[in-house]
Order: sequence, then structure tokens, then C-alpha cells
Amino acid sequence: MTAAPSLIVTRPEPEATRWTEALRARGIGAQALPLIEIAPLAGAVAWPVEQSPHVLMFVSASAVRHFFSSAPPASVNGCRCWATGSGTARALAEAGVDSARIDQPAAEGPFDSESLWARVHHQIEPGACVWLVRGADAEGRAAGRDWLFRRIEASGGVPVQVPVYRRLVPRLGVEGTRVVQAGIASGATWLFSSSEAVANLLALAPRADWSQAFALATHERIAQAARGAGFGGVRVVAPDLDAVAASIEFPR
Repeated sequence: MTAAPSLIVTRPEPEATRWTEALRARGIGAQALPLIEIAPLAGAVAWPVEQSPHVLMFVSASAVRHFFSSAPPASVNGCRCWATGSGTARALAEAGVDSARIDQPAAEGPFDSESLWARVHHQIEPGACVWLVRGADAEGRAAGRDWLFRRIEASGGVPVQVPVYRRLVPRLGVEGTRVVQAGIASGATWLFSSSEAVANLLALAPRADWSQAFALATHERIAQAARGAGFGGVRVVAPDLDAVAASIEFPR
């Protein structure tokens, strides 16, 4: 029987399990429920070999892992690497990228494209090519915000979308369904790191009433999505284990 969780971690794998184990080690009854499935592309990555990059921008740790496991062309060697947050930067370091080549938002956040751009915009000169390494939808089309794409373009740079994996709505299965039901029944807190995860939860549990549920969101945009989904209580929290743990101790 599935124990009633106090916190449901909705990040994709392997982050969901890593976060769950780390939170359990702190005495929090966390349960992993990935609400975005990360899957390989249906075919090989379409490397834009005629547009050699000056910069590689990675939207997530998943983007880093799939990029480097897909045998990228030699033209990427030595490029500066932009990361949207500490998890992505850590994945780059684990992939062997020297820390001196990694740019990310300030430690105090927020961790988003706007904060990253504030630190790196001076690197873009007319004609500078930036590969935006990201996920795709089920059909393999680049998916996600285009805010940074437009900023690079407006600065005279050449942004190029490079999907290296797919983001899919997961299949809950029996165990996942039990986690959702137990979470609703017990008044668990839901941790969201993506607006897409909120939308996928609504698609997977379309008749659920979230008015008595509480959500932690790692960005204000995600918090707005949770409020729009009907969550009765929503708080923005830094994407950091200490911050999440503190919010669980005093959630409301």
C-alpha cells in the first residue's frame, strides 16, 4: 500500500529520485512522481553543422546529458556554456566542461532566462551563433519559451534551436495513480519546477479538486500556473533543497 506522502516531487527523472532521497534523508516524507517524461528523439539529433556555435545554451540538466551522449560535432569544443541554474551547471561540470566556461544566474536567483541574459548579454556580438539546446515535443519540434531566442536575435546574434530529447506526458500506471490519490487524500504538498508539469497533472487527473491542495513552485510563472490549476495555496520557493525543506516545515 502506498504511504501518504507529505511532499510529492514532480521533477523529471533522474532529478525526481535524487531530490526525493535527499529530502527523505532530512526526515521529510517525500515521494517521486515525475510529471514530465524525458525520452530520446525518435531519430538522430539534427546538428546544425553549417552554423558553428559561439555559445551553447542549455535549458536543463537533461539537455546537457542528452547533448553530450549524442556525439555532438567537434565545432562545439571550447564554446562557452550557458546554464539556467545550478543543476544545469552541475551537469555541465559532470560532463567535463571546465567551470571557467560556464555562465549561470547569480546564486541568489531567480533561475530563469531573464537572469541568465543579464549576466551574459555582453557576449553576443553581431553574427554570434548561439545553439539553444533543449527538449522537443512528442513530434520532435522544439518546445519551450522563446524569450531568450528573441533577445539574442534582437542583439544581432543568430539563435538556433537544437532539440536533443523529447518531453512527454508520462503514463502514471497503477503506482503513480496511487501516489496522486494518496497525495490528494492526505493534503500533501506538491513541488513543481515546471509549468508543463502542472499542465500534465491536470491532464492525468482531470477530475481532481485541487482547492485544498498546497503547491511549492520554483518560479513565479510556475506559481501562476498552479494557481490557475486551482491549487488553494501556492508559494514560490528557491530550487534548493534547504529552501524546500524549510517550506515543508512551515508550508502555510
